[in-house]
Amino acid sequence: MTQHNKVKQASIFTASALALAVASASHAVDFEVGDTKASVYGYAKLDIIYDVDTDLGNSIGHKNIALDGDESQDGHFNMHAYQSRIGFQTSTPVSGSDLVTRIEGDFYGSGGGSFRLRHAYGSWDGILTGQTWTNFYGFVAGTPSIDFTGPPGVGNQARQPQLRYTAGNFSASIEDPDTLGGSEKTENNVVQTSDDAAKSELPDVIARYTDASGPFKYSASAVLRQLEYDAAEDAGATVSDDSAFGWGIALEAAMNVSEAVTLRAGVTHGDGIGGYMNVSPQTSPAYLADNGDLETLESTGGTIGASIKAGPGAINASYNVATVDLDDEGIDGTDTHETAYLNYIWSPAERIQYGIEAAWASRETKGGDDGDATRIQGMVMYSF
Repeated sequence: MTQHNKVKQASIFTASALALAVASASHAVDFEVGDTKASVYGYAKLDIIYDVDTDLGNSIGHKNIALDGDESQDGHFNMHAYQSRIGFQTSTPVSGSDLVTRIEGDFYGSGGGSFRLRHAYGSWDGILTGQTWTNFYGFVAGTPSIDFTGPPGVGNQARQPQLRYTAGNFSASIEDPDTLGGSEKTENNVVQTSDDAAKSELPDVIARYTDASGPFKYSASAVLRQLEYDAAEDAGATVSDDSAFGWGIALEAAMNVSEAVTLRAGVTHGDGIGGYMNVSPQTSPAYLADNGDLETLESTGGTIGASIKAGPGAINASYNVATVDLDDEGIDGTDTHETAYLNYIWSPAERIQYGIEAAWASRETKGGDDGDATRIQGMVMYSF
């Protein structure tokens, strides 16, 4: 099976799967040049958003949620088409294996409005090089949502530069340590005066196994990473450097209970994984303690959801939570993000999808302050 087909097959289980599935090869403009098969694909999507409480942004941003007692403006309407995307893909038989290339972008750069690169990779004989989905997320646990942020607590379904080898159901990769992993907090510390002395000396190493048994699908992945700071060139630093190891695991499962009902669940846990957990309250994997030690931050998250076929579409519901343990740590801030989604997504005709969604999101700080917000969102998506 080619890498494209693997991505296409896996995508039906992810929160961003809706978009990827619609933009698959079956909904593409296909043509051939010699022995190369090429496809141009994409979609135009309009998001219609009403925030009952504070303005959450173009997609749900938990940092924008006002804490109880804080002054905030209620009621915000917004429309945008930033998720619209276009991609180009080729497949060429080379020495008994398909050479697949893919370049894709959308308009969510800088939070919305700027074109950005999503995918740019090549894959041949099990070897993938370039930028695409991190190997840490298995595309099994995510229940479809209209909101682009996706569920907190699962592995981050984002893309980063990597070198990956896939053999059957197993894949291993080395990936860029800064794109998702985050930067260690070293600023404003009594032993550190420069803004940021964090550095990366080694790539993140990730392994994943994904398989299915009848109606049951599952994925298990692990990441191992080195975290480091070096303030040797900072004359005001009293500690020059330190390092620590970070690790994380993600377990995902989905069960087709019947032809109409699918259940999904996942858990992510680690120490120093930073942004590898989706919508983490603290994307920094570690911080510089007052004694000069680099201390890792422990993260735990999970999701549970269900999809029920109804008429021309499906009802999707999920509850998702992401936490970072700050109780004994030397930093303050938000330590918990929660989101609950309820939506109905349907297709009145091929290449056309509509959807309506209610979302509830909350955040809580280390000190116990919390706040929540509600969003109503609709979408219209036309694909080619």
